[in-house]
Amino acid sequence: MNNESRVWQWAGHFIMIVVAIACILPFVLLLVSSITDEKTIIQNGYSFFPSKFSGTAYVYLWNQSEQILRAYGITILVTLIGTTVSLAITSLLAYPLSRRDIPHHNKLAFFVFFTLLFNGGLVPTYLIYTQYLDIKNTLWALIIPGLLMNGFNVLLMRTFFKTSIPVPVLESAYIDGAGEFRTFRSIVLPLSLPIMATIGLFQTIGYWNDWFNGLVYLNDPKLFSIQNILNRILTDIQFLTNGSMSTNASQGLAALPSATVRMAIAVIGVLPILIAYPFFQKYFVKGITIGAVKG
Repeated sequence: MNNESRVWQWAGHFIMIVVAIACILPFVLLLVSSITDEKTIIQNGYSFFPSKFSGTAYVYLWNQSEQILRAYGITILVTLIGTTVSLAITSLLAYPLSRRDIPHHNKLAFFVFFTLLFNGGLVPTYLIYTQYLDIKNTLWALIIPGLLMNGFNVLLMRTFFKTSIPVPVLESAYIDGAGEFRTFRSIVLPLSLPIMATIGLFQTIGYWNDWFNGLVYLNDPKLFSIQNILNRILTDIQFLTNGSMSTNASQGLAALPSATVRMAIAVIGVLPILIAYPFFQKYFVKGITIGAVKG
C-alpha cells in the first residue's frame, strides 16, 4: 500500500470515528441526564459531567412499573406479530413483482409506488378502520395499520429478489418439479435473509416506536403500548406541574422530576432497540446495500 492510499485510509477512518462519536454522544447525554438531579439541570443545564446525580426519575417510573410492564408486554406482542405478518405480506407481494414473466408486473409495481406519493388522509383511514374493520379499542388497532404494506419496503425487497436470486436456480427448481410456493419457501427465502432482516428491522422499529395509532384508535389504558403509556406519564407530569392548584400542592408537584423523567422515558423506550440492533447489523448493512441497487 502506497503513502497516498494510507492517507486516504486514515482520513476515512478519522471521518467515520467523528461520525460515530457524533451519533453516540447524544445517547450518552440522554443517559447521563436521566440520572442527573433535577435542580442541577434547572440551574446549570444539561451536562456530560453534572455536579450531582440522582435516580429520582427512575424511582418515579418504578412507581408506575405495573402499567409500564403491561405496556411492554403489549408492545412486544404487537411487534412480534406485526413484524412477522408484515414480512410475509411484503415478501409475498414483492416476489411476484420481481418476476419478469408475470404479466403486467410493471403496472402492478406502479400501483405500489403510487402509495408512496398519495394516501387517503387521516379521516377516511379512521372511518375505514373503525366503522368497517372495527378495530377501535382492540389490539388490532396497533397491528393492522402497519400490516397494509409499506411501498418502500416492497420495492426494496423486489429489487433484492431481481438482483440477488439467480434465475437458473429457480429454473432448476422448476425442472425438479417444485411449484411456485415450494420454490419461494425452499429457495428464495433462504437466499433472502439479508433483505428479510433489513425489512424486519424497519418493521420492528416502526411497531416499537408507534404511538400515533394508539393515540387515535385506543381509549382503554390497558391496551396502551409502551410509547403511549410513557407519553401519558409525561403528559400527566406536565399537567400536574403546570396546573392551577392550591399553593401547597403546587409546591409539592413542582418537585416532580419533569426534565429528568423525559430523559428516563426516552432511555426506557429506546433501550430494547439498541440492544437488538447489533444482532441485525450484519444482515442490515448487506440487505440495504444490495436491495438499493437499481433493478
